[in-house]
Amino acid sequence: MRHIADWAVDSGDAGGLPFVIVDKLESRVFVFHADGRLRGASPALVGAARGDANVPDIGTRAISSIRPEERLTPAGRFTAVMGQGPKGEDILWVDYDSALALHRVVTNVPQERRLQRLQSPVAAERRITYGCINVPVAFYESVVRPAFAGTRGIVYILPEAAPAQQLFGSYEVRHEVSSAH
Repeated sequence: MRHIADWAVDSGDAGGLPFVIVDKLESRVFVFHADGRLRGASPALVGAARGDANVPDIGTRAISSIRPEERLTPAGRFTAVMGQGPKGEDILWVDYDSALALHRVVTNVPQERRLQRLQSPVAAERRITYGCINVPVAFYESVVRPAFAGTRGIVYILPEAAPAQQLFGSYEVRHEVSSAH
């Protein structure tokens, strides 16, 4: 994770914007200032299925038609922007066309126990969503929303099946970028 953060700043890939790194294997989210300083980190709920490639047309389908093996959080680099969700709530659209967002934890299905899952120390227990990234309400309010208010940013979702360097073309930075500031 730190490798991608340092590379994003050193290479200019983040474009001087705030950025997020989503580690699906650990089911965690890291939010950074544009200069690479960590703004905050949190456990997160991510897609129930394992995999890195997005399902074609997933963003145009009814949620009820999404099969269990399609409920994944795709790996990649995305330009994200704050916007409105289906109920008018503010969310961070990671990839609008595929209906992929980072938002407050959804708790409307009690048997999913999403709040309890967020607190679990076991990353595999935090794999439950249809693909979106759910974070605790307090983390969203105090870290995510302020980081992206009035600006766009970059979201890096780390792959599960291949090295991050292969997906992003990243390289080792000889010093931690954030320690230079």
